Amino acid sequence: MRRLLIRPGAIGDTVVWLPAAETLKPAEIWLPEQNLPLVRHIAPARSIASTGLEMTGLPGAEPPAALREFDEIWSWYGSNREEFREAVAALPFRFFPALPEMWGEEHAVDFFLRHAGAPPGAAPALPVGRLGGGPIIIHPFSGSKKKNWPVAQFMQVAARLRSKGQEVQYICGPEEGLPGARRFTDLDTLIEFLAQGRAYLGNDSGPTHIAAALGLPTLALFGSTNPKVWAPRGRRVRVMDQRSGPRAAFEALYPLIHG
Repeated sequence: MRRLLIRPGAIGDTVVWLPAAETLKPAEIWLPEQNLPLVRHIAPARSIASTGLEMTGLPGAEPPAALREFDEIWSWYGSNREEFREAVAALPFRFFPALPEMWGEEHAVDFFLRHAGAPPGAAPALPVGRLGGGPIIIHPFSGSKKKNWPVAQFMQVAARLRSKGQEVQYICGPEEGLPGARRFTDLDTLIEFLAQGRAYLGNDSGPTHIAAALGLPTLALFGSTNPKVWAPRGRRVRVMDQRSGPRAAFEALYPLIHG
């Protein structure tokens, strides 16, 4: 049985989907190019863009021939595109909603596990050796400004950590900027760096989900999104409301570092 999984979405969306993907034991996975490093331990992977899938359903465009190599195609892609579904109707597609309800009660990990027919409760894990001993890593950004704690608040936490002798390193993505921050343009190098960290502090973001999946002591700050659905899972993860302030964040993070 050759099973293909097709998963669109951002970094965090992919991380919470990993336990379901592992359960399904796919022969191959198609997903956005930036997310390829997240699934290589599960199965060979291709970027959606490289397959021509995005053209499917447009006038004169046929589904990629590679789709015919699979006995089952589980797709979180195209479920809301009627023209796409019609174009692939002769192929063994099973469609699933790409995202859970934002203000629901079911955690995103369990939402995807349910699609796979698996019990709830698993936590995403990336099989990268933890080196530890590095800095406390702070990522004060996310995919939406609405989700971001003010940078000045992060700086107050960083100042308290440094006053306790802790090394702190800010990180940022290719379209983010902060003086002194280490910039990452791909997930391979980001994952490698995070694996060296001593602990992690960030908003509801892709790097926060990666840090938790790597086993870092992680404090995730939530504001406009629902932690019941999107909180990162992990043995050493704590979630805090952004309204609690810098002092509360320091007092929550510091025990994680030494726990």
